[in-house]
Amino acid sequence: MPDRAAIVTGASRGIGRALADALGEQGFGITLNARKPDTLERTAEELRGKGFEVEHVVGNMADEEAIREVVRLHCERFGRLDVLVNNAGVGIGAPAGEQQTKYVDLQLGVNLRAIVLFYRECLEMLRAAAAEHHNALVVNLASIAGKSPSPWLSVYSATKAAVLGYTQAMNKELGPEGIKSVAFCPGFVDTDMTDFVKDSVSAEEMIRPEDIAEGLRFLLRLSSNCLVPEIIFGRPTETV
Repeated sequence: MPDRAAIVTGASRGIGRALADALGEQGFGITLNARKPDTLERTAEELRGKGFEVEHVVGNMADEEAIREVVRLHCERFGRLDVLVNNAGVGIGAPAGEQQTKYVDLQLGVNLRAIVLFYRECLEMLRAAAAEHHNALVVNLASIAGKSPSPWLSVYSATKAAVLGYTQAMNKELGPEGIKSVAFCPGFVDTDMTDFVKDSVSAEEMIRPEDIAEGLRFLLRLSSNCLVPEIIFGRPTETV
């Protein structure tokens, strides 16, 4: 049984896959979650092929019961939680007058509500890890759009701004117990989620998922006395 364990949502590809890879390299047992079974199973097998201890759980993070199932199976397999990575997210662009309720609800559900529910469901394990080493960690994927909101991506931007606010609140509430919360705020990262903009910003100009993973590796090296509440990952041409 690994000495440390982590949950990563939205882990089958892109940023989530890179973060899971970094945790596996550090010896963490990992529970991976994603919505699509085929890509999640392929990623889980690839990580197991590297010698990592991996559990994988298919589920839509807009579904409260799916969140509970991820946490339940993780606890059953590893019995502890030292790092929680709330990476699952969805962005659906639309002008203000054409917002569809189902897409508004989906973005609120996956990007924000799921984070709130994961804290609730994981708190007992996070507190146990913090009591042991005073260095439990929650990484919440926000966005540079949460710092500088974008038109057309207004709902997405609003959810990511809320993630920043919730992360700050969790540091005030849980930080004294040894549970650190960090918001990652990347600009355009070369994943399928940014395909919509690659006509104007080429993939070669974008941040790499591995750049985001380096941020996690940095956080894992910090002492329990050091809190980094947010990290902005920008391109040289981007300003906040």
